[in-house]
Amino acid sequence: MSDGASAPDGVTRRRRRTTGDGRLAFWLVLPTLVILLAVIGYPVVKAVFRSFFDDPISREPEFIGLANYTDALVGDGAAEFWGAMRVTAFFTVSTLLLEIVIGLAMALVMNRTFRGRAFVRAAILVPWAIPTAVCAVLWRWTFDANGIVNHLLGTQVLWTGSEWPAKWAIVFADTWKTAPFIALLILAGLQAISAEVYEAARVDGAGPVRRFFSITLPLVKPALVVAVLFRMLDVLRIYDLPKIFTGGANDTTTMSMLVVQESIGNLNAGAGSALSTLTFLFIFAIAFLYIRSLGAKVMDGHAGGMK
Repeated sequence: MSDGASAPDGVTRRRRRTTGDGRLAFWLVLPTLVILLAVIGYPVVKAVFRSFFDDPISREPEFIGLANYTDALVGDGAAEFWGAMRVTAFFTVSTLLLEIVIGLAMALVMNRTFRGRAFVRAAILVPWAIPTAVCAVLWRWTFDANGIVNHLLGTQVLWTGSEWPAKWAIVFADTWKTAPFIALLILAGLQAISAEVYEAARVDGAGPVRRFFSITLPLVKPALVVAVLFRMLDVLRIYDLPKIFTGGANDTTTMSMLVVQESIGNLNAGAGSALSTLTFLFIFAIAFLYIRSLGAKVMDGHAGGMK
């Protein structure tokens, strides 16, 4: 009888302890949630609320409902909005593809053991440490009509004076700056792979190419997924590099640039708030679809392989 009576008591004590731990965790996390709500939640709610008003600086705001959204999507501002979305998508896809290839190559080099490896790692990470504004000015001088790029190529291309040269110049500058960031995250994933795995593959007769596609790439995918997610979120809101590089000329205006142009340049906070809300929804949808389609599969597969 004593054993039968003690079992429910033990279960009750465990439940009380679990409930107490949950309450303690809630009260410990509550200050962080309050700060996040104040810092992030309030500006978002304020921007959404303001987007329903015609809010020029010259007079009092007037409630106009969804007029700012319809104007951006299908109205007079539709051409600028969809053009900025197309430019942003182009920058995102092109820079990510280049940065994945270059960053992976950098990580493989930094992961090898050779004399001077510390110097090579430091040199590779230098572009990432340079502020974006400085990087934009540096590459704008480099891509000048009389700059070093035209001198090396023996051409006289106006890199910032026409559409596609300007776009590819921005892509090149952004790739040069941020590929080391992806390389750093991939390097962390490479260093988590045990050397015994490669040694077993060598014993089985697997060559370098087979080891890369069968061992390195599958095991580094979780780190690569995180790196691509971070960079995708970053480049989807790209602003300072094209702003300094071209000022948005020659079809290089991104969505973030359009928001600032409407809010500050045109002094219409209502339309700017609507554009910022649409930009937020666009970035959120892309990130959500990415995590649901690719990220979750990779993480689940990685977790399953670790069991």
